[in-house]
Amino acid sequence: MRRDVIELWSPELGWSPRVIVHGSFGRPVLVFPSSEGHAEDYESNGMVEAVRPLIEAGRVKLYCLDSWDGGSWYRHDLPLEDRARLHEAYERWVVRGAVPFIDADCGGRQEMLTTGCSFGAFHAVNIALRRADLFPLALGLSGVYDLSGMGWGERGDAFYFSNPMDSVAGLHGPHLGWLQSQLSLLLVAGQGMWEDTTGALDSTRAFGALCESKGLRVETDIWGHDVMHDWPAWRAQLAHHLPRFV
Repeated sequence: MRRDVIELWSPELGWSPRVIVHGSFGRPVLVFPSSEGHAEDYESNGMVEAVRPLIEAGRVKLYCLDSWDGGSWYRHDLPLEDRARLHEAYERWVVRGAVPFIDADCGGRQEMLTTGCSFGAFHAVNIALRRADLFPLALGLSGVYDLSGMGWGERGDAFYFSNPMDSVAGLHGPHLGWLQSQLSLLLVAGQGMWEDTTGALDSTRAFGALCESKGLRVETDIWGHDVMHDWPAWRAQLAHHLPRFV
């Protein structure tokens, strides 16, 4: 199975986040790591192995990204609005750096799916909401979709448009209509250990209900009380759901 490691320079970030590619053919899946994670985390935690049959069958290609959470959302010395601005710089790297690379690697533009576990689920869903023209489908596993409790300080437009619970609550008019026709979301969580203390279970339910109230295409899939906020659950959830979309 093909495995390539690519570094893509970002003048704005001042470093070269990596993209690790798994597979040669198939629908491109953009993978965000969990909190402050790295591009190899998906592989080292068994997620790549969980969908190896899809990769080897040429149905899917995984593009696993480095995070920049430590330089944005986890900058505890900064107010949330400044953290959101730094996060937007990372999303610009994704759109202007990673996406053109993926387009070239796939021989042209294809509909991409975004996914991630825990904080990666926030990234996957948020960028799909902001750029549904590029990412019409997002699969969030055990995500928290309201970052209001992460920090301090006044919040402005940067935080509003980078916080799904805020941005979706404010959707209206033609843009809402466009998202209703363009975007599909699948939100998954368990009811076991750490899904409550991380806020993932409550946030998944609340955000799913909000999306439904706005007429967005959303499916909320809540697994059982034995399903924890941990990699074994995410491996099972990815293997269960990804075949539907590739």
